[in-house]
Amino acid sequence: MMPGRRSALIAGAVLVAASAAGLAVYGTGSTGGNSAGPCADSAAAAARIAPLARGEIAALQVATPPVPAPALAFRGPEGAEATLAGVTGLRLVNLWATWCAPCKAEMPALDRLQGRLGGPDFAVVAINVDTRNLDAPPAWLKQNGIARLAYYADPGGRVLPAVQKATGSLGLPTTLLVDGRGCTLGVMKGPAEWDSADGVRLIEAALGRS
Repeated sequence: MMPGRRSALIAGAVLVAASAAGLAVYGTGSTGGNSAGPCADSAAAAARIAPLARGEIAALQVATPPVPAPALAFRGPEGAEATLAGVTGLRLVNLWATWCAPCKAEMPALDRLQGRLGGPDFAVVAINVDTRNLDAPPAWLKQNGIARLAYYADPGGRVLPAVQKATGSLGLPTTLLVDGRGCTLGVMKGPAEWDSADGVRLIEAALGRS
């Protein structure tokens, strides 16, 4: 082989090796950044609740790792625009409708849970997703003695598709456990006895109380 060609081949091999090394370093750095993610600090809470998803709340799908909750906008208790980010602390975000029988069956348990644990650090955010007969949901709550839950509603129909996209849940009720950092710790597709001993234990663990 001629000396000039051999030198060119050696130089090319060095360049390829250097490029591969550079890609390997970049790839490692990129993966490390993604694995940490915006919800890395929520992983400890998810780990605490994972073994507690049993009994009455066994169907809770704990997020490992936690992921950012969808950005939800809806109407608050006074009818003004509100957002999920504007509700502080740990939030149990429940989507319900008056045409959903399992949703209505679940509401008393959510109301009792709010009465027992609700405060600055925790709230049940039950968002009604009815888009017609808008007087019916608050009337139903009053008729059935649901008095501890603040009334949140989404008559514009924005919340349900956002949650469906984020969770893959196609039915109601759907419930997200969202921590104070705005990260989803778990998703429940279907109803649950949230004020049961199992439910209370899991919420308190998410709050770091046990």
